[in-house]
This record gives sequence, C-alpha cells and structure tokens, in this order.
Amino acid sequence: MPGLALLSLRASVAIALLLEHYGHRQGMAGWMLAATTVLCGALCLGFLTPIAAMATLVFHGMIWAAYGVNNVAMAAIVGLDAVALALLGPGGYSIDSYRFGRRIVLASSTP
Repeated sequence: MPGLALLSLRASVAIALLLEHYGHRQGMAGWMLAATTVLCGALCLGFLTPIAAMATLVFHGMIWAAYGVNNVAMAAIVGLDAVALALLGPGGYSIDSYRFGRRIVLASSTP
C-alpha cells in the first residue's frame, strides 16, 4: 500500500507540472517545454525521483515567477507535494526500486 501511495503522489506532482506546462505553453521557451515533459516522464516512472521532484519544484517556481500564481493555495499544495516526494523517495513501484533495491526500514524499540 505505501508503494501505491507514493505512485499516486508521483503522478499527482507530474500532472500538476503538466497542467502548468499546458496552461502556459504559448509563452514558454522550447527547452522548458522539453524539460517539463522529461521531468514528468521521470516522475511517472520513478526515475531519480528525489532529484526529479526538486527539479519539478524549480520549474514550477520558474513558471510562477514568469506568469504569476493563479491560486496561492494550489501553489502551496503542489510545493508541499513535491517536497514530500523528494524526502520520501520513489516507493516500491519505480525504476529506482529496481536499480537500487527495495529496503525495509525497521524502527528500533530500544533507545
């Protein structure tokens, strides 16, 4: 279940970037359009997820700086989702889990 939750978090961050990308595609530079497409693909597949999530946050910031923020609450939610994804990692259903191996973290009961 945690792997599915992280898969949905990766998808939501990628979809949010795609929506920003689509909404401002007329005025964006070509390299930025290509980079957002690559980032969305990397997030959906779970490839280098912490790096891709932080890059997504940077691209959101660049779009918001250039075109303004339409909804501050939505911008805050997208930012928090990207930071949470960068800190949590890709989850079990990702390329990263196959490349680096799945790990189980056990909490120690003794101090």
